[in-house]
Amino acid sequence: MSDSHLINKYLIEGKVILYPTDTVWGLGCDATNPDAVAKIFTIKQRNESKSLIILVNNTEMLQQYVAELPQKAIDYLKTITTPTTIIYNNPIHLAQNVIASDNTVAIRIVHDHFCQQIITNFGKPIVSTSANISGEPTPQFFKAISPAILAQADYIVPFRQNETDIKKPSRLVKFTSSGELIILRE
Repeated sequence: MSDSHLINKYLIEGKVILYPTDTVWGLGCDATNPDAVAKIFTIKQRNESKSLIILVNNTEMLQQYVAELPQKAIDYLKTITTPTTIIYNNPIHLAQNVIASDNTVAIRIVHDHFCQQIITNFGKPIVSTSANISGEPTPQFFKAISPAILAQADYIVPFRQNETDIKKPSRLVKFTSSGELIILRE
């Protein structure tokens, strides 16, 4: 069985994968499966009141999970060149435990070929949260991931594990109701 089939199998079964994203290594699962999402919160030792980032493969998929996609966000997405996560209001069809208490969700359209392929094969959005215990430093590359995280992932993707270039989390932005762009994390 190829890696892409294995990854898909684990996601369908509600398992947690450890995988390279367009930014840092992430813990991932089916973003529509509340039990799978709960496993990620347990692994990270993180309170479910803190939301997680969701990855989608294109604008069409994004529109399936946000009730009203602001035109300003669509226009902005056409201009960005670095990994950027946008916080959207009124998410739909996602596990309730990926949604913040203010009814928002952070979603990023990935342009990384590997992540695109995972999401395309799976056909649904996946969670992407840094591969660390909540509050600890974000690992910059695979070899910096703690053994405790490695031991709890159901499947570790055997790809890009030897890369040592420093990666950082995505830019995080949101739009106000008047359409003003607010940068929350550069």
